[in-house]
Amino acid sequence: MKKLATLATIATGLALSTAAYAEQWDLPMAYSATNFHSAVGAEFAQCVTAGTGGALTLVTHPGGSLFAGGEIKRAVQTGQVNIGERLLSGHQNENVLFGFDSIPFLATSFEDSERLFEAAKGPLNAALEAQNLHMLYSVPWPSQGLYFNRAIESTSEMAGIKFRSYNAATARLAELTGMLPVSIEAAEISQAFATGVAESMISSGSTGYDRKVWESLTHFYDVQAWLPRNYMLVNLEAWNGLDASTQNVMTGCASMAEYAGDWRSIEYSGFTLNKLSENGMVVAPAGEQLAAELREIGATMTAEWLEKAGAEGQAIIDAFNAGN
Repeated sequence: MKKLATLATIATGLALSTAAYAEQWDLPMAYSATNFHSAVGAEFAQCVTAGTGGALTLVTHPGGSLFAGGEIKRAVQTGQVNIGERLLSGHQNENVLFGFDSIPFLATSFEDSERLFEAAKGPLNAALEAQNLHMLYSVPWPSQGLYFNRAIESTSEMAGIKFRSYNAATARLAELTGMLPVSIEAAEISQAFATGVAESMISSGSTGYDRKVWESLTHFYDVQAWLPRNYMLVNLEAWNGLDASTQNVMTGCASMAEYAGDWRSIEYSGFTLNKLSENGMVVAPAGEQLAAELREIGATMTAEWLEKAGAEGQAIIDAFNAGN
């Protein structure tokens, strides 16, 4: 982390906005203040505030304290707040393209995740603008693994397990493995496992570390299913209402946030898996039978996503595959 200057420090090199008056925007975020996404978002906010000379001040509200995770996108879209960070795949029911980053076993590395994002960026931006939203930056989570409270060697052993879902892909994964999907926001994870509302989830080592899941769970299988992404979204009307100088500062800060977020996600991946292990969890790859069965499920889910996404979705996959 010492190698990377904070965005707030870098912002001093940006041209200051000449806005005639100061404006404050609240910035809701779903994850805890200690989560690396929230840390990057906080530095982005400081960068914008410093870069505009206080003409535009961003005030962050992590941990779902202002709006719950599932409410953030709608709040930004309707202008209840002008900016917010959200896991966009949580809204795949609105537009199937929002779930491009949660297709199992398609992009399983940071490099592949970046290529897939570039392939999807055009149609994704168009879909967001149609909903009065403008994307400032996006940062991937580390690859997703499966958490359980006991050893699991095959999908048949998952039947009946209460599984925390956070988007359409995770809910469908639960259905195909016989688990019972339960929608739980990130801020509620610890309580859900402690009270037995959930018994399993698919998530990164980062989420497990942040929520201290070793207090309830025992096994993490690093299946590298996908790398979902968080997005910093701004209300399109509010964005268009900013002067060019302020927009330039925000765009510059967003570029640096995306770089910082990518770097931290990579570094944090190994750190958090080590911490899970240090706190008594079994951290290992899935066994051969479980891995093979999960790949079959991944093929099914990819076909289902393409059927819903149509030609636009196929173009994203084709562009991604062309880079292999």
